[in-house]
Amino acid sequence: MQDGNQGKSTENKWVESTIGGRFATPFSEEELGVPYGLPSRISRLAEMPWHGCYEMQLASEKKSEHTLRSYRTATKQFLLTVLPGELLPSWDALQAMPVKELARWVDPNNGRLDIWVQSISHLASATINARLASISHLLNWVGHRVPDWVSRPQKGRSLPKTLTHREMDRLKEAAATSENPFANVVITLLLDTGMRVSELCALNRSSVDLDDLSATVRDGKGGKDRLVLFTEATVETIEAYGLVREQIVSRHIPSDEHRDALILNRRGRRLTPRAVQKLMDVLADASDIPRTKLSPHTLRHNFATGLLEKGVDLVSIQRLMGHSNIATTRVYLEINDQSLREIYHRAQRVRTEIED
Repeated sequence: MQDGNQGKSTENKWVESTIGGRFATPFSEEELGVPYGLPSRISRLAEMPWHGCYEMQLASEKKSEHTLRSYRTATKQFLLTVLPGELLPSWDALQAMPVKELARWVDPNNGRLDIWVQSISHLASATINARLASISHLLNWVGHRVPDWVSRPQKGRSLPKTLTHREMDRLKEAAATSENPFANVVITLLLDTGMRVSELCALNRSSVDLDDLSATVRDGKGGKDRLVLFTEATVETIEAYGLVREQIVSRHIPSDEHRDALILNRRGRRLTPRAVQKLMDVLADASDIPRTKLSPHTLRHNFATGLLEKGVDLVSIQRLMGHSNIATTRVYLEINDQSLREIYHRAQRVRTEIED
């Protein structure tokens, strides 16, 4: 009889523990001897505040500042989503929650994920997918995953925005005549190297080799280093800016954090992506280009399409752009109608000149 009661007790533990669904653990914590559903790699962290542990995990993965901001925004929004009957906790209280409690809080079977997904359904497809990727990372960390029933919207296929050749000419003229001390060097470097704006801002003088017509981008996207190449015109622009930089340094001595930066603002500090975008808005107005069309990434697209027009192979462009997947580079094969029209007319002019 006693054996029968023991069997019944074990059976109840199984039933009670699986009531949460397919992501729940098959036995209670006491039965397994490990915290609720946590992977063995983080079971030692069960009683520690999750926020600091998760930040350490993100830091170890060397994600970009943009990615980190995206992860933090989505995570905070998701965790502050409450179920019916729950009181809204403070963010400070949630940050102090132990890892094992976080695993329960974000369990995909308790309905919190459903409510949160509905709350972001009005956003653009790309934004929804980015936030789902952020939450998927958090769930994977504590041993869950985004269930199959959470559908990811299809991203509409859009071609990269590029400037026409006339717009490029007007932009270069506006940059060359701008009163902004770093306008010309920023536009030249973005157009000649295809660097991301974060890479440009992080570029140090010690990473630039003017004699070799190159620079090394340190800790680019994905924490990778890569080589970017210069033209003679690029070098001339950098050297011209060097004289301006000396004047800035004489007035505002940079701190250790900014001393080696290739490009400094008027106050002797390293350039920021925000400052570059503000510059883009000013130059867009000066060159009669819509502000929505001009950004650092637009110039990166122009760099890639310009190489394609000159016959550079896709693999070489992939390496110069720093793409980890060539599928990302392949999108530049889809030249927009305006570029195609310009290529056609330029080819026709060359043919006419040869015939004459």
